[in-house]
Amino acid sequence: MTSPSFPPSRASSSKAVFVEGIWETQVMFWNRVPFTASNLWLSTSSSVLTAKRRYLRKKIGRMGTRAGLWHDCRSYVRARKAKFVFSKILIANRGEIAVRVIRACRELGIESAAVYSELDRNALHVRLADEAYALGGEVAADSYLNTSAILNVIEQCGADAVHPGYGFYSENAEFARAITDLGVTFIGPSPEAIEVMGDKISARLAAEKVGVKGVPGTTEVIQDPDEVRHFGAEHGYPVAIKAAYGGGGRGMKVVASAEDVDAALESAQREAESFFGRDECYMERYLTWPRHIEMQIIADQQGNVVWLGERDCSAQRRHQKLVEERPAPNFPDETRHAMGEAAVAVAKGCGYTNAGTVEFLFQDGDFYYLEMNTRLQVEHPVTELVSGIDLVREQIRVAAGESLSFTQDDVTCNGHAIEVRINAEDPAGGRFLPSPGTISSLRLPQGFGVRWDGGYEAGDVVSQFYDNLVGKLIVWGLDRETAIERMQSALVELEVGGIATTAAAHEAILSSADFKAGNHSTKWVEESLDLTNVSGGSDAPDGDIDVADPRVKKDVILEVNGKRFEVAAWVPESGGLGVNQSPAKARRSASKTGGAGGGSGQVTVPMQGTIVKVLVEVGQEVSDGEAVVVLEAMKMETNINADKAGTVKEVKVSPGDTVGAGDIVVVID
Repeated sequence: MTSPSFPPSRASSSKAVFVEGIWETQVMFWNRVPFTASNLWLSTSSSVLTAKRRYLRKKIGRMGTRAGLWHDCRSYVRARKAKFVFSKILIANRGEIAVRVIRACRELGIESAAVYSELDRNALHVRLADEAYALGGEVAADSYLNTSAILNVIEQCGADAVHPGYGFYSENAEFARAITDLGVTFIGPSPEAIEVMGDKISARLAAEKVGVKGVPGTTEVIQDPDEVRHFGAEHGYPVAIKAAYGGGGRGMKVVASAEDVDAALESAQREAESFFGRDECYMERYLTWPRHIEMQIIADQQGNVVWLGERDCSAQRRHQKLVEERPAPNFPDETRHAMGEAAVAVAKGCGYTNAGTVEFLFQDGDFYYLEMNTRLQVEHPVTELVSGIDLVREQIRVAAGESLSFTQDDVTCNGHAIEVRINAEDPAGGRFLPSPGTISSLRLPQGFGVRWDGGYEAGDVVSQFYDNLVGKLIVWGLDRETAIERMQSALVELEVGGIATTAAAHEAILSSADFKAGNHSTKWVEESLDLTNVSGGSDAPDGDIDVADPRVKKDVILEVNGKRFEVAAWVPESGGLGVNQSPAKARRSASKTGGAGGGSGQVTVPMQGTIVKVLVEVGQEVSDGEAVVVLEAMKMETNINADKAGTVKEVKVSPGDTVGAGDIVVVID
C-alpha cells in the first residue's frame, strides 16, 4: 500500500464526502500505516472501527486527539471505492471447509489462521494456513467445540475476524456472541439471528409469522417420549425427531411406530449432543415421498436480501445428502420464484445478514418450510458454478460491512451443476457404513467443468472422531444431461485408496433412470435404489504407505506456546517423523454384514468406533438380526446386530469403550 499522492478533486454525491481540509492529516495517516497491515485500513464499515483503533494503539501508539482521523479515512476510502478485507481470519473448523476458506483468504490477500486437534496436527488445512494453533484434545468436545481454547487462540494470533465454516459452532449463538464481545468480527449472522433461526423451534414460529407455512409439528422441546407417541397418534406415523440446534440431518431420527419412540429419541439426543453440543429435540410429521429443495440467500447489513436460486438435495441416505444439483429438475418456475420470495421473507423477518439457506420440502406441487441453516452449506459450490458468485468471498465482504456486489436482477442461472459428496463410507448393500483409515493414494479427476473441494491428500488419516467427508466433486455442464455425463466421467477417474468411499453409490445414482428423469425423493436411495452389487472399495493401490526416509535431514513439526511451526532438522536416520508421515496401523478383517459374524455367534463390529449403548445382557434371548449394541463412528450411529438367534453368553464391551474393526462385542450360544 502506498500513500495517496494527491487528494481527489471531488467526491460523488452518492459517496461519503471527502473533506479537503484534513488532507494533510490523511497523508500522515497513510504514511504511518504499516505495509503488512494496509488491508486493515480499507474498511467502510463502522462495525470494525473499534478493532482498528485497538490495532493502531498496539502497533503504532496512541493517537490522542486525532481520533476523528478514522472517519476521515472512511471518507477517503469510500471516495476511492476501495474494497475492504480483513488482515487475518481465523477459521474455527477443519477439513474441506477450512481449506475452502483458507484459499479464499489467500486470494484476497488476507492471512489465515487454522486451529487443530491432536489428531489433526498435520491435516491439510493446517498445512495450507499461514499460521496454525493447537487446541488440544482428540474428540470435537475437547477441541473444535472448546470455546475457551478457541478464544485464547484468537487473542494469541490477533485475528480480527472468525469464519466458523459449517457444523461445530457455526450455528451457536453463544459462540458468535463470545467472538463479537472480543471486538472480533464473526463472519456470519448476528447472535440474535442465530438464536431465532438456529433454534429450529423458534425458527418455525418466525417463519409462520411472515406467512411461510411448515410441515405440521411442535414448537416446544420434547420433554418425554410420551409426547412423541401422542403426536404420532394425532398426526400419524412416521414422525421425525430432530435436533433443535442442529441441521444437515444430524440428530434426526424417523419413528415408524410407537414402539420405536424411546430408542429413537435417545439416539437423536446423543447425536445432537455429540455434533452440536446441545441435546434438545423437537418433532414434526415426516412426509413419505418429498423432494428436499433449498434456497440460497445472502443479505448485507444495509438491508439487501437476495435469493440465488434453489438446490435439489433429494438424493439422501440417513437424512444426509449425497447428491446436490442446481437448478432442480422438473421444478416449475413459478414455484421457484415463490420459494425464493418466501426465503427472503424468512430472512428479513429475523433481521438476517450474511449467507444462509432456507430449506423446504416439496411434494404434490406444494412446498413447506423445513428449517433455516444460519451458515454456509456444504453444497454451496453448485450455486457458485451456475451463478458465477464466490459465496465465501461475498461472506467476507458482507461481514466487513460492504453492500452486496450484485442485486436480485443480476442473479442468473447459467447451465447446470451437480455435486457428489465423497464420504469415507462403504455403501455396499445400501448400508453406508463408516470407513475411517489412512488414504493410501488419491487420484483426482481433471478436465473442463470439473472442480474438487477436498480436505485430505494421500497419506492423511480420516479419523473416526470427525465427520467422514473426504471431499466434494462438482461439475458444470451446459445442461443437466451434460452435467450428469461429465460427473460420470469424473467418477471414473477418481481413485481413493485405503478406505471405502461413496463413489460407487454415486455412479449407481447417476446411472439410474429415476434420477435421470428427476423422479427421485428423499426416500428413494434407501427404498428404491438397488445397491446390492455396489462396493465401496477402490481400484486404487491399497498398500501401506512407505514411511521410511533414508535422508538424515527431515521436516519436523514443533509447537511453541501452542503455535505450530514446520522446520527442517538434521536428525538420526531412524529418528523423528517427517511432516507428511502418518504411519497406518494394520486393520483387522471384519465382517461386511454390519455386525454379523457369519452365524458363528461371535458378533463383531465392521469399523473402528465407540460403543454408545449396549442393548442386551448375559442370559437374554435374542433373535437373528436383533440389535445388540450401538456403535458411533464419524458422528453416525450404527446398530450392530446378532448374526443368529440364541442366548447371550458374554458381553465384551461397555458404553464408552473404543473398538476396532473385527473386534468381538457379544457372544451368542
